[in-house]
Amino acid sequence: MSWTSSNRKGRLPVGWTALRITVLKRDRFTCQIRGQGCTAHATEVDHIQPGDNHGLENLRAVCSTCHSRKSTSEGIRAKARLRALRHRPADRHPGLLAQE
Repeated sequence: MSWTSSNRKGRLPVGWTALRITVLKRDRFTCQIRGQGCTAHATEVDHIQPGDNHGLENLRAVCSTCHSRKSTSEGIRAKARLRALRHRPADRHPGLLAQE
């Protein structure tokens, strides 16, 4: 993952490296997503529920392919939500307003 456009790294807790290793060992360095194109060898740690909950119950070991796919789909959904908020309803035709 590229950290250049993200503030995620700064929000990780002190001791993230040790926590990351704990999760990887717990999951036996095996990807817990196992999606299409999965390499099965986990090298990254993923938050199951998005946000800043860094509890062990919310972390899982994943391969870089599955992590990339999941992060991309989360980003696409977030952009869609923002786009929906910007959408203005179409102005009603003035002639139709008089008929209501």
